[in-house]
Order: sequence, then structure tokens, then C-alpha cells
Amino acid sequence: MPFRFCPQCGTKLQPDFRFCPSCGEKLPGAADEPSPVSSPTSSKDEASVSEAETGPSSSFHESINTTPVSPRPALRKGRNSLRLDKAVKFSIEDVRQYTTPSPRARDAEPKDIGVGYGVSSPERRTAATQVSAELEPTSRSVVKPSRLVRGKSKLSSTPNKEAEDSPSDKTGGVSQTSAVDGSSPMSSPISKSPVKVTGRNKAKRAKLAFAVEPLQEGETLTDTTGNKWKLMKLLSQSTSELLYEVSRPNSKESDHILKLGAKDGRIFNEQNFLQRAAKPASVDKWIKQNKMDFLGIPPCAGFGPHADSYRFVIFPNIGSSLYSIMEENDQLLSEKAVLQLACRLLDALQFIHSHEYVHADINAENIYIKPGQKSQVYLVGYCHAFRYRPAGQHVEYREASRTPHEGTLEFISLEAHKGAAPSCRSDLQSLGYCMLRWHTGMLPWTEVTQPDKVATQKQRYKEDVSALLKYCFGKKKVSCPFQTYLTAVMALEYSEEPDYSALKAGLTDGLQQLGGSVELPLCL
Repeated sequence: MPFRFCPQCGTKLQPDFRFCPSCGEKLPGAADEPSPVSSPTSSKDEASVSEAETGPSSSFHESINTTPVSPRPALRKGRNSLRLDKAVKFSIEDVRQYTTPSPRARDAEPKDIGVGYGVSSPERRTAATQVSAELEPTSRSVVKPSRLVRGKSKLSSTPNKEAEDSPSDKTGGVSQTSAVDGSSPMSSPISKSPVKVTGRNKAKRAKLAFAVEPLQEGETLTDTTGNKWKLMKLLSQSTSELLYEVSRPNSKESDHILKLGAKDGRIFNEQNFLQRAAKPASVDKWIKQNKMDFLGIPPCAGFGPHADSYRFVIFPNIGSSLYSIMEENDQLLSEKAVLQLACRLLDALQFIHSHEYVHADINAENIYIKPGQKSQVYLVGYCHAFRYRPAGQHVEYREASRTPHEGTLEFISLEAHKGAAPSCRSDLQSLGYCMLRWHTGMLPWTEVTQPDKVATQKQRYKEDVSALLKYCFGKKKVSCPFQTYLTAVMALEYSEEPDYSALKAGLTDGLQQLGGSVELPLCL
């Protein structure tokens, strides 16, 4: 059978074709000829030849073998094409991988210039509809930011189910980000998110807050070494601990103090510190090595549990607390007395810090003074003691790693306010706040009760020591030893080891200028 060729595109054609199947142009010389009726056999043969040459196009061959074909208008975008074009926001090349026909089939099919790829056959229209249905949820995720699940953005075609399964919805902490990078982890700053209290933290906090009921006077307690102690008199009482005068059963003198607390409360932390870092042998060795006349670390005479809910620690009688002395005298301390106290406390802090611990709660209630021929100043109250340098490695600075605002609000450091582990700098800052309070009677945040506002004030004056001193001293002359000490302490880095010798030298020089000495009795 002879063949013809399209004068427009050069495609090989059968003699009865009126229109070119490739370009759609009307063939010349076939305008008024009637369509020949082919037998079933010839039609089948022609269809097979056409399919072999140009590729499958069943709907097109049915039209040319049965009825005359008129010129077809340009294809318009169908409903599925418009839907896909509106919803999907990506390049045409990305879509061609789903729907691009083979080269032979592309040559045999009319092209749809409206969409960019052929959708004339039923199979093409079905494929386009399926692609649109599959890609439409993804396009919605691109338009709107996706929900974050525990800090990681996640694209999903079922946002309702994701909202039900997302743990962030349960805590209320839901954030959004761009869906461009769906796998990049995101986390909000700790300072902007509330501290989550887990069941373990709740239980721990509940243990620390146990109320302690007083014991009957005359009751006997036995420590871990088997020594017995008789309760003689209740000295003071708080919600978490009690202080008793105690004596040995066969002695009439009450020469020891017993601190009683909840078995699982903070007194266990104090007992642990005394066992690890403050053994009498370690204290005596430190005094000899540094050629000191005194070190204000109280020796522990005994400790142990009592009944099912109590724990106790016993110390020798070390005098009265600085707080009670100031309350009794109803007056502020002189600069000489404050410098004497600071020198003794600095010695105690150097010993504690060298044994990998910090005190973390320096205040007048944890300082005891024993009258005598020399100034004996003891630093007690190690319930908040923290091992900041285990195995010689300083802990990292991490905010919200501990309960914020632990300790006495007026004197704790910024680390304690932010929930970071205390360091040597923390104790030295607290001592500086105490020195100002004892001598001037006022700190900028003394009357402030909100912990966050107190922390804000401390941050402000940490960066401006001169303003802090001016506020506290008012119209009085600022003490040079105070200024030297506070300037050096506030400039320390978190993990920096302080120069205790330089700090103490500045205090002792100022004390000598006032005619005082560390070894002399306190001028209270």
C-alpha cells in the first residue's frame, strides 16, 4: 500500500488520512473526497500498521476508521488540569516524570499546549487526576507552616491525625516553622519555655518539702557508731528542720547541737558533704598545710537515721548564729567586723571549693560565731552543697538544669536564679551581697519579693558594680575593700578558679587600715 507524507512535519501517513496525526494539519487534496469504507479485515490491518508505526492511540483510530474527521479546535484546560495547576507549586519538569509519554506515543498524539503535557487520552486524564490527588496535600503543607512535634518539623497529609498524636499538643507548647526543611530539628530557648516538672522531679521536690514533727525532750537517739544522744532542749524549729541541745546520757552538760530533718530531705545532702569533704582529719591537714590558726568548718560528731522518717547530724556547740546576734543588738555591723567575717568565711570557702564542693546558700543564719580569745567564725548549713567539680572536671553551665531560685532569695547568685549549677563564683558573689547587707542594711532588691525581678536587679548591678555600691552606701563614702572585692568577683567567669590570696589580701589590707586584725575577737 502506498504511503503519503505530511507536507508540514514530514510524518509518514496512510493514503486515506485526511489529517496529520502528529501536527493536526489538514492534508491537501483530500477536502471533498468521501471517506472510504474499509472492511473489518482491512481496518484491522491498517490499525495494526498505524500502531506499529506511531504508537497506541485507540480513540484516535476509532475516529478515523468510522466517521469523517473535522479539524479539531485547540484543547482547553480541563477541570483536573486547572485543579492541578492551581494547587501544585513546582516546575513542569517535576511533573513530567509521572505523565511524559514515550517518544513513539508522543509522535502519534496531539499535544496540549495549555498544560505542557498530553492529557487527551483517558489514560492520561486518569494519571493527571491521580497525580493531582496525591500531590495536593503536599502543596497545602507548603502553603501553610507544618506543626512541630517535639522540636522537629514534620510534613503530613493528615494534619488532624498528627494533631491527635503530637505530644506537643498535650503540653501546649506548639510552635511553627517553614516547611522548606522538614527534617531540621528546632528547639525553643529554655528561657522562653516553662520548666517542665516531671513525675520524678515532683517526687523529689515533695521529699525535700517534708514537714518535721518535734520529738519529745528526753528521747534518746543512736548514731551510726552506736553513740547515744539525749534530747535536752528544743532551740529552734522550721518546717524542714529542728535544732536541739543534746548531751551524752551520762553527762549533765549540753555541749552538742543536733540538727533533725526528714530522712529523705536536704539533711541527707549535708550528711553526704560532711562524709566526703569535711572529715575532721581533712580539716586538720588543711590547717597544717596552710599554716592557719583556725578554719571555720564545724566538725561532725555523729549522724544517722532515726525511726522511719528522721535523720540527724550532730555538731559541737559552736556559739550563736550571726542572724540572732544582729537581731539581739538591733544594729548593723561595722566595716571592721564585716571584713573580719569576710576573711574567715573566705578561708572556709577556699577549703570547700578545693574539695570539689560549693556551699550555695551563704547567709547570716548559716554563720555561727563562738565567743573567745579569737574570732571563731563557722560556716554551717550544707543542705544546698553541690559537687561542682566531680573527678576534677567542672560541670557545664546549663540553665534550667536545676530548680531555679534555690536558697535564700536575697543572697543567692544569678546561677541559682537561672537554675544553673552553682560554682565558686556563686559563693563569692553571695558573700559580697552579705557584706553589703550587714554593713549598709540594704540591697537594691531587698524589698522585692518576686524571684524573677530580683534576678533582673542582680543582673543589672552585676554589670555596674559602681552603681551597686552607690545605691547601698548612699551619701556615705564607699569602702575601698568592698569595691575591690566586688569588682574582682563580678568579673569572674563561670568556671574560672578564683585567686583567693588576692581577694583575701584586699580585705586584710582594708582591715589593717582600720586598726583591726583577723585574729582579734570580732568587733560586734
